[in-house]
Amino acid sequence: MSTHGDHRPRTGRPRRADVARLAGVSPATVTFVLNRTAGQTISDETRQRVLRAVAELDYRPNRAAQGLRQGRSATIGFVSHDVDFGVFTASAIKGAHEASMRHGNLLLLVNSGASNRQAAQLVGDLLDRQVDALIFAVAGTRSVVLPDDARRVPTILLNCFVPDDSVPAILPDEVRGGREATQALLDLGHRDIAYLTGTVSSWATKARLRGFRQALQGAGLDPRRPLVLSGNYHADSGYELTRKLLRRSPRPTAIMCGNDRMAVGAILALLEAGIRVPEEMSVMGYDDQFQLAAEIHPALSTVRLPYEAMGRLAAEQLAAGESAMPTGRTLVHCPVVTRGSTAAPAGPGAGA
Repeated sequence: MSTHGDHRPRTGRPRRADVARLAGVSPATVTFVLNRTAGQTISDETRQRVLRAVAELDYRPNRAAQGLRQGRSATIGFVSHDVDFGVFTASAIKGAHEASMRHGNLLLLVNSGASNRQAAQLVGDLLDRQVDALIFAVAGTRSVVLPDDARRVPTILLNCFVPDDSVPAILPDEVRGGREATQALLDLGHRDIAYLTGTVSSWATKARLRGFRQALQGAGLDPRRPLVLSGNYHADSGYELTRKLLRRSPRPTAIMCGNDRMAVGAILALLEAGIRVPEEMSVMGYDDQFQLAAEIHPALSTVRLPYEAMGRLAAEQLAAGESAMPTGRTLVHCPVVTRGSTAAPAGPGAGA
């Protein structure tokens, strides 16, 4: 028979009072230990006794009751403002979920189907459920119309922004990503680099192209000289633009691509033309969000979009409290991932 039999609840879920009786402390002490309340001096021996009682009783705090007392629900609403939950959203949710759990928060997920009206309705529904804060996310970085009600609670924009930057936003540092991808090719010795961009109107395309030109200028090259052809982020676009590129003379020694899909199309066109990658031409992608980047042959050098890290940062900032949240835009580094599709240029005088 357990020596603690008298302290166990006869029925139902263990309560804070049960933990207190088993540990031989007051219910308030249990609260101080579990909440790690600042300013409360509790001996290590008492703390360990409470934690042992919690473990033995398998006690879990009643979050709903805590929320009523503290005026918070320990819930963050995550609004995906896209047609569906895609690769970006999955990565961002993973990061936000893990960080939220560490802080004792739960993530409540909804999807607006890219409808502003639906987004406003869903934000209202989340607020009716007493969420403490909101993460508002889109897949393709762009300006958004944020529902007015979202400003009633701490809100962070993920991969999007409002025109006046009045709401904190977390964005990938696309300019730096484009610059560092180009620098990686320059460091290999490439001086004639063509760029097959994504959709011209895209915020990411403009930012990456700016980084591309900054790197060229930093290397003493004319940033307007390289051939820049506009695509649409799809593999067929990379394929057709590369075929067009190969009809020009002289050929570049490396190709920067708007994303990994375009890079796959470019590699296919090069292989069809009998041009070996990377021995005769290097190819650099962008995204690293699809398994194809690591699994194609040769494996694709690319730039990793840090969506998981962005989701994690959003949840961390919300957990820190509104007073600690940054203002304006926070840029997250997009690291270059070097694989087998890039190498030093071949031929006499290469890299000179």
